[in-house]
Amino acid sequence: MSPLTEQLQQDLRAAGTPAGQDSARRFFKEAIKTHGVKSIATKAIAKPFIKALQQEPKTEAFAVCEALWQSGYMEETLIACDLSYARRKEFVQADLKLFEKWLVSYVTNWAACDTFCNHTIGEMMMRFPALLPVLDKWAVSKNRWVRRAAAVSLIVPARKGLLLQESLHIATLLLQDEDDMVRKGYGWLLKCAAEKHEEKVFRFVMQHRKEMPRTALRYAIEKMPQDMKQEAMAKL
Repeated sequence: MSPLTEQLQQDLRAAGTPAGQDSARRFFKEAIKTHGVKSIATKAIAKPFIKALQQEPKTEAFAVCEALWQSGYMEETLIACDLSYARRKEFVQADLKLFEKWLVSYVTNWAACDTFCNHTIGEMMMRFPALLPVLDKWAVSKNRWVRRAAAVSLIVPARKGLLLQESLHIATLLLQDEDDMVRKGYGWLLKCAAEKHEEKVFRFVMQHRKEMPRTALRYAIEKMPQDMKQEAMAKL
């Protein structure tokens, strides 16, 4: 482990508190490891660390990410997400193999899934559309977080008005998923896609509303006009 990483971990341990640990755990149904450092403080601690690593080769930065993921601590995994995203200008298609390994091996909660996939994986999908078929594979994974990743990796593109058909396709693959976290993930994706393509997403919802779980449906129509919400929810 690099001296930089050791110092980062020491700083996080020093900043953590038992009260902070208890507070963080309330956001998760799963057991999590946490130093008990608040998000703002974590980002402040991470900022000079990430800046220092900008001077190192991408391979070194990604090796540090791996070490942080392996630690299992919430704060360290979120810093790993920010660190990988900080090297986005250097991404190449082959990086997806490593990113997929991190997703499958280390992601165990919604915060790590969403932070990593919204930004690092989302950037890959926008930059390299040839990689999009991997999301089909993720959508049928036995791992709930990988299935959620198939949806939330398209959140940022959806907000930009991009990849609408791909977003609707993934939502279709996940339509009747039995896991609540996956349902919320694709419902969130539909809500974001509706910011730029409200009518098309509404038509999708109306087409599938009788088979769409209520949780996903409510997420999808959350920001639509009241008349659309009423029509989507009518006689369900």
